[in-house]
Amino acid sequence: MRATLRRVARDVRWLRQLDAYAISALALVLAVLTVIGDVVSENVRWAVALAALAALVYRSTLPGPSRSAAETLLGDRNSLTDVDVAGRLRRARTVWLYAPSGVNFLTPERCDALRTGVLARPDGKVRIVVLDPDEDAAVAMATWQLDDSRFFPLQYLRPSLTTVLDRLRAMRSWRVAGAFRYRLLPYNPGFSLLVIDPDAGDGLVIAEMHGFGGESTTSRMHVRITRDESERWFAFWVDQYRALWRAARSENGGSVS
Repeated sequence: MRATLRRVARDVRWLRQLDAYAISALALVLAVLTVIGDVVSENVRWAVALAALAALVYRSTLPGPSRSAAETLLGDRNSLTDVDVAGRLRRARTVWLYAPSGVNFLTPERCDALRTGVLARPDGKVRIVVLDPDEDAAVAMATWQLDDSRFFPLQYLRPSLTTVLDRLRAMRSWRVAGAFRYRLLPYNPGFSLLVIDPDAGDGLVIAEMHGFGGESTTSRMHVRITRDESERWFAFWVDQYRALWRAARSENGGSVS
């Protein structure tokens, strides 16, 4: 019962399935009133019954999923073309990213989308975490996993990390309304992670599994989760990023809470 009440409260908070809850609540009220006395006219009861039937018929016309649940949640990098990441960055209030170098995400076009989108808002927040270039052993291990084990590598970690750090330093100097911060992680956890609006009803998480070997970076498995699809695993990846952020250090030295 408690789980049901929490689910209903969460749906109402995020404005989901309000039609079903409204009709259900009205039907429950009328049922109680009918039991305790004849205080509700027959016309009202029929109106509620027809409204419930109309809502049920309408829901039956909604398009169902054309792919299996696994195919919806999983894919390679090419399967993310329908996400419209640039559009999400323009509308977002919060963006968190971890990647060993971030070179594939932090393109000039994406950085500009951050500047004109989330960072243009006073309440906008962007957090970026990349590998710490001073951790030679961690960078060497990540290079072995991400570059040397690939059949067809197109880029290499160390120069990509140098490029991105120069880009992050430039972004730190931007005069924008929002808050931009970045940190350095002492080791690679084996995945990249993008979190957009973790506290919003339409929040999105994309986790990329680095794996070992494989043809190229585009063939890596990606997990895409929205709050609607799984509250539990959405919260899991959000907590993963928070842990990454706590473990990382600012570039001028020391870890920061």
